[in-house]
Amino acid sequence: MATNGTNGTNGTNGTNGANGAQKPAHRFDPDFTQAVIDNMGPKTTPRNRQVLGALIRHIHDFSREVELTIDEWMTGVHFINAVGQIYGDSNKTRNEAHRISDVLGLESLVDEIAHKIVSEGEMDPTSSSILGPFWSPNAPFRELGGSIIQDGVPPKGRVTKMWGVITDMTTGKPIPNAVFDIWQASANGKYDFQDPGNQTPNNLRGKFRADNEGKYWFYCLHPTAYSLPQDGPSWDLLTLMDRHPMRPAHIHIMVTHPEFQGCTTQLYPNDDPWLTTDTVFAVKPDLVVDFKPLEGDKTATLELEYNVFLAPKGYKGKL
Repeated sequence: MATNGTNGTNGTNGTNGANGAQKPAHRFDPDFTQAVIDNMGPKTTPRNRQVLGALIRHIHDFSREVELTIDEWMTGVHFINAVGQIYGDSNKTRNEAHRISDVLGLESLVDEIAHKIVSEGEMDPTSSSILGPFWSPNAPFRELGGSIIQDGVPPKGRVTKMWGVITDMTTGKPIPNAVFDIWQASANGKYDFQDPGNQTPNNLRGKFRADNEGKYWFYCLHPTAYSLPQDGPSWDLLTLMDRHPMRPAHIHIMVTHPEFQGCTTQLYPNDDPWLTTDTVFAVKPDLVVDFKPLEGDKTATLELEYNVFLAPKGYKGKL
């Protein structure tokens, strides 16, 4: 590698040594990464240039930091190929790339970044959480007071009446006609399209439109903890990191209204043993809820009250 006389290597991010000389940040070609970034053409949008430039810098810095070997790089290539192959070779519901993002905490980090801007004001909206790989745009609208349990109550299933009010966090007023979208795994820990032999499409899914007072209510199941699939690239990655595959029991919800910023989140029973070690790092303290015994209801033995607070579109908090 070329050196700059007595000043040592002319690194890009070096610090001054004891004699005032520029100390190299690393012992590799200091100009290579910038040359790759500069190769982007003039039609690259500013945002794409920013995102892809940062991606290239971080990947290159990572490779230099660990001094990635050719065999390790090729293992990574095979791993990425396997992520795509498990989607193409099995079925279109096996979103392994999404699951890898969850296992690495990436989706939870992106969720934190997205939520931060509206949670730094004087009032906080309902906390967001990750979407996960099991949401479907095809969930049917159901009548208020109806049930998402369309295949009957499964063994060990505990029916819950879920209810609450959807409110404008800035005014305290209810939000009529907000859409409350819910989906969950069955008592066997599987979602409908993971379990076609036992569940019909859209079992344990549904959308409900709040009434004129912003109220919603319906019947669902007390959620069940489950394991991520113990095969494929995500399981291989968990094994490498000596980590368990368990997700705490949870209910997914997505609440939307044309005039408000939507909220996608998950709700967790407060007695679940996996809360502190969720394998996708999605649990937040204010999303841990209390399922209470319910008396006098012929359909349910439990109830869950959960009120949702939405920020108006354009709300930026104190930023």
